[in-house]
Amino acid sequence: MDNLKQFAVRTYALTTAYLHNGFAVFGAVAAIALIMGARPLVDQGAQSGPASAVFGSIRHEGISLLVSTADGENRALAAYLARRYSVAQDATEQLVGAAHEAGNRTGVDPLLILAVISVESRFNPIAESVMGAKGLMQVIPKYHQDKLDALGGEDAVFDPMTNILVGARILKDAMRRGGGLMPGLQLYNGAFSDDSQQYAQKVVAEKQRMQQMLKRFRPQTRA
Repeated sequence: MDNLKQFAVRTYALTTAYLHNGFAVFGAVAAIALIMGARPLVDQGAQSGPASAVFGSIRHEGISLLVSTADGENRALAAYLARRYSVAQDATEQLVGAAHEAGNRTGVDPLLILAVISVESRFNPIAESVMGAKGLMQVIPKYHQDKLDALGGEDAVFDPMTNILVGARILKDAMRRGGGLMPGLQLYNGAFSDDSQQYAQKVVAEKQRMQQMLKRFRPQTRA
C-alpha cells in the first residue's frame, strides 16, 4: 500500500512539473482578463494610486481584506513585504489580509501562504508562467477547474482572493498527499522527486524571514 501511495504521488508530481514550472512573467492576456473580467470580490473604485489599478480593494463576502489599523504586526509584515518585493504597501496590506482569510478557511498557516506567494510570483497578481501557471500562487486552471468553478470559473484565477484561496486549498491537499510540509511543498511545485527539496527550502526560508521580522517587531511594541 505504501509503495502504491508513493507511485501515485510521484506520478501526480511528474505530470504537474511540466506545466507548473517556468519563469513567471507579466502576461498581456492575463492583464486584459483581470481588467475586463473583474469579479465582485475586487472593488475597482475603492482606492487610488498605482496599487489600486491592479488590486482595487480586495473584498470577500462583503468584508474588506485590508489589514486592520489596529493590527500592528500584520501592518508591519505588509510594510516588510512591500520593501522586499518593491510592491505598494496598500497592495501588500490587502494580500496579508487575504492570506489570513484563506488561512482561516483552510487551516493553512497564513505566513506559509505568503511565503509561497513570495517564491511563486513575488506578489505579482498577473504573473503567468510559460507553462500556464497563473496568478499570485501560480495555480494551473486545467488541474483545478472544480475549485475555480465554485468561485466564478477559470477567469477568476487572476482575482487575488480567489487565487490565494484556491492556492491554499491546493497546498493543503499537497501536504496531505505528500505526508508533511516539505514533501507537500515539493508536490505543490511539481518537483516531488527532487531529493534536495530546493523549492521547499526556499519557501521555508521566506517564512522564517517573516517570523524573524515579527520577532523584532514585538519587543518594540512592548517597550
